[in-house]
Amino acid sequence: MHVSGTRRRGPLVLAGLATVLLTASIGPTASAKPQRADPLQQRVDAVYGTGATGVFAEVTSPHTRDSARAGTAERGTGRPMRHNGRFRIGSATKTFTATVVLQLVGEGRISLEDTVERWLPGVVRGNGNDGGRITVRQLLQHTSGIPDVTPEIPAMNSADDYRAERFRTYAPEELVGLAMRHPPNFPPGADWSYSNTNYILAAMIIHKVTGRSWAQEVNDRIIRPLGLGETSTPGTFPFILGPHAHGYAAFATDTSVDVTTLNPSMAVGSGSMISTTQDLNRFYAALLGGRLLAPARLDEMTTTTPAPELGVRYGLGLGEIPLSCGGSYFGHPGELLGYHTWGGVTRDGTRTAVVYVTGDGDKDTQHAMSTLVDQELCRTRS
Repeated sequence: MHVSGTRRRGPLVLAGLATVLLTASIGPTASAKPQRADPLQQRVDAVYGTGATGVFAEVTSPHTRDSARAGTAERGTGRPMRHNGRFRIGSATKTFTATVVLQLVGEGRISLEDTVERWLPGVVRGNGNDGGRITVRQLLQHTSGIPDVTPEIPAMNSADDYRAERFRTYAPEELVGLAMRHPPNFPPGADWSYSNTNYILAAMIIHKVTGRSWAQEVNDRIIRPLGLGETSTPGTFPFILGPHAHGYAAFATDTSVDVTTLNPSMAVGSGSMISTTQDLNRFYAALLGGRLLAPARLDEMTTTTPAPELGVRYGLGLGEIPLSCGGSYFGHPGELLGYHTWGGVTRDGTRTAVVYVTGDGDKDTQHAMSTLVDQELCRTRS
């Protein structure tokens, strides 16, 4: 998510995944069916059947690319989901941020063992929070104990707040200050807890280390070199340019709010990016294929630790998720008001799968999305 989640969802982006991921990993296998229907289309239809407004998925293997869609790009129009349509990728942004930090580590400009206080003096302080005890590694790994700022964002809480706050600009320092109103969840390194604040701080550290913004570094180090022409770091710009589907959110008093327009500054570094399934697949393949990080840095990213609240394991900006056919894959789900995505890549980087939906996803939707990624990655292994 990015901002992982909204109001009641909390860190839905990755949270609630304990049951979702575990059931996906032991769920139905991709067995052949008598009819000639395309398996990917069947799985997209299954996601759509959980109540999504629109669904689009794309799967790649060394010499093939397949896609499928269901639903509509805008309620009341019947327009189909656009091929290569853009969407808010939510917490899938975190993998981009972690990649930049690890590139800086590889250049000797920062260490994963540096404290937050070294780079951002006085920023993480108050109510028991102490940046002098928290390392950069712990930020990327979600073992810092720093509280999540998401519940402090009014636009996530109700339809009225969304309409009143959707154009509001947040400074990163302001967001961290909101999180510092609360005590830490646990002492640094003592446990695991998903927090978007970790990645807002990582973006601030990138700025401090390089003298350039998080967005500039992501663009120059990842987006341009890989030719991700439909991927952007929108900053405070509230609109999605180019072909895209509308996002819809269910609030307590209004079950169908068009939330496509949103200033994503509350999710800098943690969930603000816009992309397409094609670009995300290309990014994941390049990352696990060793095109963005040296082997030692990629090993750091994919060395995982238990994430008890998820029931899986987590590295540095990547989750490690069991495959029903054996082994595991790496990826990161994402959510930002009205858009949900799930993407994954095999350990060798040769096979990828990304699916996104518009509308409010519940556990059934999340389960169907994770099952699609699991079974497509297993299917393309043959």
